[in-house]
Amino acid sequence: MAWIRASRTAPGRDRGSTAIEYLGFLPVLIIIGLAGIQLGLIAYTAQQAGTGARAAARTASQAGTYGSYERVGKESMTGWVADRAVVSSPTGGDTVTVKVTVGIPDVLLGLLGDRTVEKSATMPRD
Repeated sequence: MAWIRASRTAPGRDRGSTAIEYLGFLPVLIIIGLAGIQLGLIAYTAQQAGTGARAAARTASQAGTYGSYERVGKESMTGWVADRAVVSSPTGGDTVTVKVTVGIPDVLLGLLGDRTVEKSATMPRD
């Protein structure tokens, strides 16, 4: 029994080791958090590109609105996504197809490189 008391009263050489272990694990948690944010940005950018493509194709398919499809497509997207968007000119005969390409913002400090999302939409001509 004496040795149990002695170990309890021994100098705390291990004091603070848990804090050091948490500090070592903190960068891993930060990278996991940033990766989650990056995946959310990719999904949101893709959704916004699809919305812009549909709005631009719908506008381009209507008679007499040929020049305003790009403006309508960009207005249907969130401002920071629209700033990164390129709306292609409509193609097709009986239908109109518009492509929207958007650059994905990078929160992982360049690990993904320059990535883009491209969405297209096709609407029948009026």
